Amino acid sequence: MIEVRALQSDDWQLWRQLRLAALTDAPWAFGSTLAEWSNAGDTEARWRSRFDNVPYNAVISLDGTPAGMVGAYASDTEPGTVELISMWVAPFARGKGVSDAAIRAVLDWAYPRPVILSVKADNKAAIRLYERNGFTDAGPSPDDDERLMRRP
Repeated sequence: MIEVRALQSDDWQLWRQLRLAALTDAPWAFGSTLAEWSNAGDTEARWRSRFDNVPYNAVISLDGTPAGMVGAYASDTEPGTVELISMWVAPFARGKGVSDAAIRAVLDWAYPRPVILSVKADNKAAIRLYERNGFTDAGPSPDDDERLMRRP
């Protein structure tokens, strides 16, 4: 069974656990690095501040085990849109609907606003996932080597 749980700042340790796993598993997929969030960067205050800066953070569980994460916020670059960020699914849960549940959670939270995201141009599996969920290519992203995708 897949469950989505929206997090609050008191859930920072759960978010931390998944974010560090994501940065370890797929460092090329994110704009930040494990090194930036480890050692001196690994503080409770910093993890809690994530919830001040990103109002929607969710953990997706598969059969009771945390299996994925996703975040969203009102886009700085495109007023009136929401940007999906920080999406990751643990290897054991891939292909089991966790990604689709994460996207659906962001779409529900964002409704009726359109949703945008940036994806690495060579991440074909992620691009197929987003296309399957109604996103279309919207050209180059402001981030290097990424594509912008949009869902109305």
